[in-house]
Amino acid sequence: MGIGGSIFLIALGAILAFAVNVGTGWLDLNVVGWVLMLAGVVGLAMTAYFWRSRRRTVVATPATPEPRVVPSPRDQVVEEYREVRRPARPL
Repeated sequence: MGIGGSIFLIALGAILAFAVNVGTGWLDLNVVGWVLMLAGVVGLAMTAYFWRSRRRTVVATPATPEPRVVPSPRDQVVEEYREVRRPARPL
């Protein structure tokens, strides 16, 4: 039903039970209002129960955690180019 529907039923039941004073021969609006308020409270309790059970989360840690590799300044790769010249050969 949800929170919104439950609050709507509670409000509608309160209006029928406390604010409306109409006499019908076969329908007592006060009783209908109380029944709607009861249904709203039950719906609100059920919604709260299911939301509470849905918020549980299971966090599983891996069996073998991977090691964290933190680079250090000495681990920087520096490419170096060297030119080596040989002495000229006599012809």
